[in-house]
Amino acid sequence: MNPELIVFIIFGAVSIIGAIAVISFRHPIYSALSLIVTFFSQAGLFVLLGAHFVAAVQVIVYAGAIMVLFLFVIMLLNLGTLSAKGALTGKLKGVAIILGILLAVEGVYIAVRALNKTEVGSAEAADAAAALKDSPIDTYRIGELLFSDYLLPFEVTSLILLAALIGVIVLVKRDKQPEN
Repeated sequence: MNPELIVFIIFGAVSIIGAIAVISFRHPIYSALSLIVTFFSQAGLFVLLGAHFVAAVQVIVYAGAIMVLFLFVIMLLNLGTLSAKGALTGKLKGVAIILGILLAVEGVYIAVRALNKTEVGSAEAADAAAALKDSPIDTYRIGELLFSDYLLPFEVTSLILLAALIGVIVLVKRDKQPEN
């Protein structure tokens, strides 16, 4: 077996196990930490694909900044273990299981279709991959675009995150004030 295939299988398995752990844990901190593991394994998969810049952004933005924000909000809200009130019971649990099975079947269908497409157009895909591999990825150009053409979306995103954080603080402060 190819060593790259073995590493791919390891990263894929860790990613799937981490994603299942995110929805399995009752404590939100454990779910957030499982999500970090999933983000790192996804970054490993990006490295295997040769997308080093995307892997670095995955680690810096998602595993770093976004997860720190999630953990901050979880700790600010002082969330403990999730209560059984919000758990799916009865008919809703059955619907969730059926939707999960349908999603899995759809994923298998898409994977099989992608494999068939790869076998049919493998010569074309090989030519495109060779052309892409020969052209260097210019991270300087990406940075230039991010801070010129796409500066406004980044600023708007930061304002939205700031508004969400202020909203959480207002909600927490309002709940903690003693009633008169």
